[in-house]
Amino acid sequence: MAELAAPAVGDWDFPRGTASIELMTRFAAERGLPAGRLLAATTLTPELLADAGVQVDARQELAVVRALAGLDGSDAAALELGRRYRVTTFGIFGFACISSPTLRDAMLFALRYFDLSFAFCIPHVVVGADRLTLELDDSRVPADVARFLVLRDLAAIFAVMRDLLPEIALDELTFRHETATPEPYRAAFGVLPRFGADACCATLDPALLSLPLPQANDQTVALCAAQCETLVARRRQRSGISQQVRERLVRLGGVDAGMDEIARQLTLSTRTLRRRLTEAGTSYRALVDEVRQTLAEELLDTGVLSVEDVAYRLGYAEASSFIHAFKRWTGLTPAAFARRFRAARQAPPGR
Repeated sequence: MAELAAPAVGDWDFPRGTASIELMTRFAAERGLPAGRLLAATTLTPELLADAGVQVDARQELAVVRALAGLDGSDAAALELGRRYRVTTFGIFGFACISSPTLRDAMLFALRYFDLSFAFCIPHVVVGADRLTLELDDSRVPADVARFLVLRDLAAIFAVMRDLLPEIALDELTFRHETATPEPYRAAFGVLPRFGADACCATLDPALLSLPLPQANDQTVALCAAQCETLVARRRQRSGISQQVRERLVRLGGVDAGMDEIARQLTLSTRTLRRRLTEAGTSYRALVDEVRQTLAEELLDTGVLSVEDVAYRLGYAEASSFIHAFKRWTGLTPAAFARRFRAARQAPPGR
């Protein structure tokens, strides 16, 4: 058995759109629950939720989940909530999945851009000769909402899979917890789970992977994939642990204080920081280079500092090392970059 593909992120701490929070507030209102309490747990407003371009921190959505679970944290509510997530809930990410040629392609796409979803539990898909297993990892989800989110996330995944391939069915389903009311599970998944198991796993026929999706369209999936790539690149640059490291490097003026020192400031071990950056799809060295490049461009653009001055301010012992690094980042020497921007500023308007 082998993993189909590793998910793009290994933690739930990635930025999201507002569609999931809007869905949860609507779900609460429809059930006669005080939906206002959900937003009261955040800094969000109804006006912000209406803006499809707004990006929120994962902890904002977690606060909404926690507020909703506090009003009705039953298994039935979590499962019914999960069934409200359809492929259209995920915007361009969902359209890319539904336009994929096969279920395998859709799963690979979903794992590659998993941080465009609204999940908190991380999926791992393993393919064997006779079974396809999807296991949800909730090890980093806060314990007070872990059960609620396992049920919501898996019910949402299955609802989306049914949108992609209506004939899909689970062979087996297991959960770690026990329950006295199994019927809501059968309604959500079409099968009665086994409880008290070692993991949360859904098992399917691996032959489903090669079935063509009814709405497959090569042109649509290519267009959607390009937009997803742009969106996820922008989000990954400014989120979670990456942003925390970036902010500290900026405060130091781009001077590399060393990974050990940044980890100490974040009250983490160096090993943990390295692991979390890897899970976020980056590295400490990549962030140092990014911050230094941004600051170098800003300093050079002033036209006041020499290349040697900029190199010194960024912590380089020699200007030659800075020149080599800058050319690697931009394809230009610092001097050529500065000349280009001076020429652009001095050009007559409209030229």
